[in-house]
Amino acid sequence: MADTETVADSLRGLATEGADPRYAHIDQMTALELATVMNQADATVPRAIADVLPDIAAAIDAIVPRMERGGRIRYVGAGTAGRMAVVDASECPPTFSTPPELIAAILAGGATAMTNATEGAEDDEAAGIAAIDAAGIGADDVVIGVTASGRTPFVLAAVTEARRRGALTLGLSCNPKPPLAAIAEHPINVVVGNEVIAGSTRLKAGTAQKLVLNMISTITLVKLGHTFGNYMVDMRVLNAKLAARAAVMVADITGVDLTTAAKALAECDDHAKTAILMIERALDADAARERLSRVGGRLRDALADD
Repeated sequence: MADTETVADSLRGLATEGADPRYAHIDQMTALELATVMNQADATVPRAIADVLPDIAAAIDAIVPRMERGGRIRYVGAGTAGRMAVVDASECPPTFSTPPELIAAILAGGATAMTNATEGAEDDEAAGIAAIDAAGIGADDVVIGVTASGRTPFVLAAVTEARRRGALTLGLSCNPKPPLAAIAEHPINVVVGNEVIAGSTRLKAGTAQKLVLNMISTITLVKLGHTFGNYMVDMRVLNAKLAARAAVMVADITGVDLTTAAKALAECDDHAKTAILMIERALDADAARERLSRVGGRLRDALADD
C-alpha cells in the first residue's frame, strides 16, 4: 500500500478533493441556507455533463453493436461510484425485462460493500483483475470503469485487463485528464469541481455518475428496441401498480379500452409489447411472440412487418 504522503500528493489538485472557500462556514449555516447552497451546487452537474455529451454519445454508438452481437455491460467501481453502478444495473431488468446478467456491476469488496464501507478494497489491483477474469469478459463485452478521482487502483486494473481481453472500455470520472482516461478507449470526464464538503464525492460526483450511467444504460436499451416511443413496453409487471400502468400503456398505444388491454395482457403473461402486437395485428400470444422474435424484439419493426 502506498504511504500516506504519496497518496496525499496524488490527491492534491484533484477537482473533487479541493476545499472550496465558498463552503468554509457551512457548519454555521441554517438548514435552509445549507440546503440552498447544496441545491445551487447540484445545479452545476447537468451543465458539466452537457460539456461531454459528444463523448457519451460516441461511447453509446460503440456499445450498441457489441450488445447486438450478444455482448454484456459490466460496470466496475468502488465506494460511492460502485454503488451508483449497482443501482443503475439493478434497475434495468424491471424497466426493460433484460436478464440480470446483461448489465451488472462489479463492486470492489463484493456484495457486502453495497451496505458496508469497505473502502480499502479499492486499492486491490489484483482483485480488479480477478473480477474481470471471474466475469469471463470477452471481445464483445463492454466494461465501464466508474471512479470520481479517475485513479482508483481496483478500477484501473480491471479496465486495463478488460481492454487486454479485447472488450470495449469506457472510463467515467469527475476530474480532468485522470489516469483512467489514458486507459479506457472512451473516457468520459465530467468535471464537477469541488464538493460542498471537501472530498465527499457522494455529492456532486455521485450525482454526475448516476446521471451519466442512466444515459448509457437507457439510451443503449432504447437503441436495442426495448421501448416504443417513450413507453416502457418491455417492463415487468410485478405488482398492482405496474399492472395498471401496463394496461394504460397498451390502451394508449392501441386505442382500445382498459378491459380489452387487460385481457390481452392476461393472455401473454403481462408482456405489454406482445399484447400490443396481439391487438394491432389480431394475433394470438404465440404468433405475436414469434413475430417479435423475427425482428429482434423491436415492436415498431414487428408492427410494420408484413
